[in-house]
Amino acid sequence: MTGKYDGMAVGVFEMDNLVACFIGLDVASKTAAVQIQGVERNRLKSGACVKMRGTVSDVKAAMDAALAAASAYGKVVSHTVIASPTADTEAALAMTIKK
Repeated sequence: MTGKYDGMAVGVFEMDNLVACFIGLDVASKTAAVQIQGVERNRLKSGACVKMRGTVSDVKAAMDAALAAASAYGKVVSHTVIASPTADTEAALAMTIKK
């Protein structure tokens, strides 16, 4: 995928409920220079997944702050930071954002 996210790290975290997800993404965006790429609601459960982009250091700082804040409101299901996503990973991310 080419576009405005070229060369950016991606951070993804999933919480067990939507409220915790929104608290996490709010704190993440206030903590570091990250862009929220998307929020994907889990249709089978009440949770959601947040995807954010930025430099590796900004994504890591935002992720740490988001998880700390959101953990007070729900359970962290999973999280990761990908420093340099491959073209295939970018394509997969784009598919989830556009659905």
